[in-house]
Amino acid sequence: MKQKILILDFGGQYNQLIARRVREQRVYCELHPHDMPLDEIRRFDPIGIVFTGGPGSVYLPGAPKVDPGLFELGVPILGICYGCQLMAQLLGGRVTAAQDDSAREYGKTPTAFDPACALFRGLPEESVTWMSHGDYMAEVPPGFRLAAHSAACPTAAICDEARRFYGVQFHPEVEHTERGRDMLRNFLYGVCGAVGDWTMADYKAQAIGAIRAKVGGGKALLALSGGVDSSVAAALLSEAIGDQLTCVFVDHGLMRKNEGDEVEAAFAHRELNFVRVDAGERFLSRLRGVEEPERKRKIIGEEFVRVFEEVAHEIGAVDYLVQGTIYPDVIESGQGEAAVIKSHHNVGGLPDTVDFRAILEPLRLLFKDEVRQLGRELGLPAALIERQPFPGPGLAIRVIGEVTREKLDMLREADAIFREEMARAGCAADQYFAALTNMRSVGVMGDGRSYDYAVALRSVQTRDFMTANFSRLPWELLDRVSVRIVNEVRGVNRVLYDVTSKPPATVEYE
Repeated sequence: MKQKILILDFGGQYNQLIARRVREQRVYCELHPHDMPLDEIRRFDPIGIVFTGGPGSVYLPGAPKVDPGLFELGVPILGICYGCQLMAQLLGGRVTAAQDDSAREYGKTPTAFDPACALFRGLPEESVTWMSHGDYMAEVPPGFRLAAHSAACPTAAICDEARRFYGVQFHPEVEHTERGRDMLRNFLYGVCGAVGDWTMADYKAQAIGAIRAKVGGGKALLALSGGVDSSVAAALLSEAIGDQLTCVFVDHGLMRKNEGDEVEAAFAHRELNFVRVDAGERFLSRLRGVEEPERKRKIIGEEFVRVFEEVAHEIGAVDYLVQGTIYPDVIESGQGEAAVIKSHHNVGGLPDTVDFRAILEPLRLLFKDEVRQLGRELGLPAALIERQPFPGPGLAIRVIGEVTREKLDMLREADAIFREEMARAGCAADQYFAALTNMRSVGVMGDGRSYDYAVALRSVQTRDFMTANFSRLPWELLDRVSVRIVNEVRGVNRVLYDVTSKPPATVEYE
């Protein structure tokens, strides 16, 4: 049995990132709602528990809490921001709103640490942390001592080393906290006794065994988009059940320029039962008049399943629908009381009933970089594994507002120009694309007035897609892209460049 860390989610914006940071240390973890029952926590059998940050205040009525019995399990606990304040409040301390603005802290903050505390052992006595709190621990709980402070906050970290309870007011999971990874490693290995037994080779073997046990002699249908996630899922299922698998590529008419043909070429000659379904008219008809992003996603999710059901009936006796759902899809689509950031078409966008015995999601607990690692274990080519992410709903969520054939055509051409010029310039970015805004503006073209659409260009750098910074692209490149789009794409007279990072934005627009 692999060692596990349990992360209890209080709704903070960095909660996926905490899970990602733990996995980076080769320790398996899962993110669960804060009100996970105590019996389930016992069955989960974690070697350590992390309380995440959250937007609430622990002293207000209805604030999210945990079962106090959790503190009697004898398991190490790390509270981050809200999680730190909650632990302090529940164990006899006192948390209040900061009495003046000087006690509130947001952003990069010089912080001093006590290296005798296990959390900070081997680290410099002072470095920068990322603070984001307006509440304050006015009284530290009995048994705890202070372990870090900043100019405005004497209680930046607390610890009760006898019970192995630790709390930090800052966010060690974000890049802006200079030694955050080391602090988390100290908690995992120094406090919880982790041995680093989470590997992709083990996951591959376990997943193949689980798939074979589940499917048995049945047939499975895989939703293959040609993206990284579904391609890795196809390779995994192919190794597990061979010709019991049929891969269906639904060309929903929402792909990038020439992409449908490229996907077919990439998979048509592999040892897979490959089926391409042309459903462009069908999806466009369902999306007619729809502007709200969540409705788009849900319509596309439902229509995908209906197409798969029809193909399954043609094949005959298909038992399982397989999807390339990954962990961020699950988390962003909402768990328990967690906020829905956006319903992914293959999670929150699924209809209530599907005509299959069950849905298989073999990548459901993996982050994107872990999916790529699994792809390498399965022997997939680098060109396929390193493809940029492309959303399942396709260009439907890069056309802001109603999706029409004309808008899709404009966007395909603009996006192709952007990608072509990026490649020509040798510019590296983790994801880049064009989006067609719903804004129209006045311009001058050919000595006449135009009233056309604006295209937004988006390019980001990221390690894990949990956070991202916009790319500092050369002005000369942006100039060439802008000139080409305005001159070559009919219906566009303005090009914008998005300089918003994630958070507060997401990478995609809808």
